[in-house]
Amino acid sequence: MSYESALEYIHAVHWVGHKPGLERTRTLLAALGDPHKELRFVNIAGTNGRGSTAAMIASCLEAAGYKVGLFTSPYINRFNERIQVNGRMIPDEALERLVERVRPAAEGMADTPTEFELITALGMLYFKEQGCDIVVLEVGLGGALDSTNIIDPPECAVITALGLDHVQQLGPTLADIASAKAGIIKPGSPVVYYGSGPEADEVVRRAAEKAGAPLYKVDFDRLTLRSGSLKELCFDFDGLEGLRLPLVGSYQPRNAAVAITALRAMRARGWEISDQAIREGLARVRWPGRFELLRQSPAFVLDGSHNAHGMRATVQSLRERFPAEKFVFCISIMADKDSDEMLELLLPLALRFVTVTAPSPRAIPAEELAEKIRALGGEAEAAQSVPAALERTLALAGEGPACALGTLYFSGEVRQAFARLTAEQKTL
Repeated sequence: MSYESALEYIHAVHWVGHKPGLERTRTLLAALGDPHKELRFVNIAGTNGRGSTAAMIASCLEAAGYKVGLFTSPYINRFNERIQVNGRMIPDEALERLVERVRPAAEGMADTPTEFELITALGMLYFKEQGCDIVVLEVGLGGALDSTNIIDPPECAVITALGLDHVQQLGPTLADIASAKAGIIKPGSPVVYYGSGPEADEVVRRAAEKAGAPLYKVDFDRLTLRSGSLKELCFDFDGLEGLRLPLVGSYQPRNAAVAITALRAMRARGWEISDQAIREGLARVRWPGRFELLRQSPAFVLDGSHNAHGMRATVQSLRERFPAEKFVFCISIMADKDSDEMLELLLPLALRFVTVTAPSPRAIPAEELAEKIRALGGEAEAAQSVPAALERTLALAGEGPACALGTLYFSGEVRQAFARLTAEQKTL
């Protein structure tokens, strides 16, 4: 099986006709020898900040000397990014081989698994094969019924910032969202929780109490930002002073505080994670597409904000890193998101918008999105493709700052288009 054939098979199965639940994943993994039973995990759920927090925890555990698996979604440039060991993506050959192993087991099931369930099985097989000491496992959607929730009690369960997203699947209130995310809480496993207001906090507290799971709510009063630039942030947290972080979004120190709290909870369970390992792991973490500076001067920022909760944090970062500046925005938004709220957050910072239809059936058509912006009082024009939108955005920005915003898949398209454009300019 070629790499292209492997990806074609993985992407061929979707949620249509499938009921949420864990039985398909359990059946598939049982047919493959239950590889997850031989692994230990940090399980991470939440609305925003999951990926960044997972990357930080994985980097610190690697700095502590462990062999660390990292399972995340979605990807930016290549599918293989979703399954990593010590920062290295699963090789094409390994993915091809494991798809060939999973395929007969999946096709032998009466209720065939979904795409994400297949990917979960591939990750478990690879992490076992690589002899990982620990796997940092990011939830795909929700928590309780997500395929990653088939694991035994993890070394730590982490719930990052919560907001109203995926309400059709998870429910219309913050309490519903919290209930779904709290489904990863298991008996005896410590729970580290960002904190998202009284309504959500009470749901998480009750779930932890019912499971007999120690609950650690992150104490952000112990977090102090020392300095911030377009290259790194410097901050103190809970006795650790002068921590350096190359992820420069203003929200990232709070994600780091969640990661540190989780690592210390693991240390209390016997994991050898020194403060120096935490310091080194944070200083060398890499996580593209999250308030990423693709060009310093004139500035071009790429951020994967895809919902109103995330957009609020991005706007704060733009204000702090670029005080009094106005941006030309290249933007794509999914139809199932609160586009009006997202746009209203951006309008005070916008000179102009260039809209584009991201490569997704859920994306708002570019001209429709431009009309929405104009109706809200902004200036906007539609582009026919991501490369065309990027080129027009940078041309309109001139020597001023520009920013591309959309899903992480859209971020991947932008990064590739920017790399091509930069290469072409160098040859002129």
